[in-house]
Amino acid sequence: MLCANSRMLLLRCPLLFLLLLLPLGSRSQKLPTRDEELFQMQIRDKAFFHDSSVIPDGAEISSYLFRDTPKRYFFVVEEDNTPLAVTVTPCDAPLEWKLSVQELPEEASGEGSGDPEPLEQQKQQITNEEGTELFSYKGNDVEYFVSSSSPSGLYQLDLLSTEKDTHFKVYATTTPESDQPYPELPYDPRIDVTSLGRTTVTLAWKPSPTASLLRQPIQYCIVINKEHNFKSLCAVEAKLSSDDAFMMAPKPGLDFSPFDFAHFGFPADNNSGKERGFLKSSKFGRQTSPKPRVDLHRVCIGNKNIFTVSDLKPDTQYYFDMFAVNTNTNMSTAYVGTFARTKEEAKQKTVELKDGKVTDVFIKRKGAKFLRFAPVSSHQKVTFSVHSCLDAVQIQVRRDGKLLLSQSVEGVRQFQLRGKAKAKYLIRLKGSKKGASMLKILATTRPNKQSFPSLPEDTRIKAFDKLRTCSSVTVAWLGTQERNKFCIYKREVDDNYNDEQKRREQNQCLGPDTRKKSEKVLCKYFHSQNIQKAVTTETIRGLQPGKSYLLDVYVIGHGGHSVKYQSKLVKTRKFC
Repeated sequence: MLCANSRMLLLRCPLLFLLLLLPLGSRSQKLPTRDEELFQMQIRDKAFFHDSSVIPDGAEISSYLFRDTPKRYFFVVEEDNTPLAVTVTPCDAPLEWKLSVQELPEEASGEGSGDPEPLEQQKQQITNEEGTELFSYKGNDVEYFVSSSSPSGLYQLDLLSTEKDTHFKVYATTTPESDQPYPELPYDPRIDVTSLGRTTVTLAWKPSPTASLLRQPIQYCIVINKEHNFKSLCAVEAKLSSDDAFMMAPKPGLDFSPFDFAHFGFPADNNSGKERGFLKSSKFGRQTSPKPRVDLHRVCIGNKNIFTVSDLKPDTQYYFDMFAVNTNTNMSTAYVGTFARTKEEAKQKTVELKDGKVTDVFIKRKGAKFLRFAPVSSHQKVTFSVHSCLDAVQIQVRRDGKLLLSQSVEGVRQFQLRGKAKAKYLIRLKGSKKGASMLKILATTRPNKQSFPSLPEDTRIKAFDKLRTCSSVTVAWLGTQERNKFCIYKREVDDNYNDEQKRREQNQCLGPDTRKKSEKVLCKYFHSQNIQKAVTTETIRGLQPGKSYLLDVYVIGHGGHSVKYQSKLVKTRKFC
């Protein structure tokens, strides 16, 4: 046992205290134990062993090493044939460590009287004899020394980091069978990738026997990054900045997406998790400048053993690590990590545009479509005409990879770009966030080939309230300087017809050919060279008293394509 079955060593073992004051590698006589009440009071003070050279029995300590500066720890095993387990966990750098033992000094004849021997007599019994090496290791794995029967003696643990300043953890116990602070791994400790998509990866693993058999509280913590696997949660802690903390466990039935933030660089704005972290990040070393944020994230998900990580990037390799954490001891064990590459983004089919021909395009909500225009002959200019049927869409035009145009289009827009011999144009259309988008697009190298009619900036229909009667309404709308054909249609609607229903029917690409003949009022040609006077009025007769009507005006271009003005809801007078 470590120093008379105690959980802390310093007060229980004055010998050890004295040894720490004397040159390393020396021996001394055991001193009597001190006041038990004082020892119990100090054992509850967690700061008591902070940066101490004493390893307590059955508790994990965290410390640090400066590069090329060795550090030595001590503990005493008083009885022969004592079980012993020592675990060293490197964090962010490989370690060299060695465990050795020296024989305990002969017992003084006055032991048991409670009177310590004078310090000078203790020093006389010290020699420079080197200890016997029991185990050594070099690397960054979590490594163990385990013995079912260890000799009594003064044990020394020497650690060195030759690569950089680093953190590490040490755990030693003389009762490894009963302690079991680290969760046990299942017989198959691998993480399985059960499902793989473009933006999601589903992971599954076998539960820890510590949870399933021993019924100890275990939760699983997943770490996701794009660099490499981690061998310990301590290594993850060292990599993360102190601002990052464990996230809240997802609600039952809902997998948590750790990437619902501005970027997979993992969110800056997540202060809510700071209070819940059970392993706090520590920053040691000589450098004081802040660390750059890393693409690393962790989330603890409770005791379930299947989890879907979502909102990943397509065609990207990710590394996944799983840690079983004993929530009673706050100590963890790493499963065998895995990695997976998400599937490629579905390749967009590129639609070929023909010179002077209108093409209909449908885009899913938040989706995108790609179109290609390759004029067969040399050209000085190229014109793109876009008619957005519903909400605004985004258009980008690249010529041989160079971005020429990036605009938002609502209604009808026309763009004229400088041409280039043998040039190829790639058009990217991005839909609305509100819903699906529909549009018509025309590309041409002939300036006079315009299929879409020109529109005024204001496409509203105005109704004159004072001119309403029981059987007619008078409306007006704007035209342009180009001579176009205008057709007006009416449709009776219920009195509870509202703006939301009207909005759903605002597909500007639906032409007069979709209307009933009985709804047609008239068609006429109209234009004005003076744009200020390009206004026309029309009185719609033959209506019923007190009824509501939806009015639509269509302007039809030379190529036969039409554009609808904004619909207008009117109501005749009930009494005249």
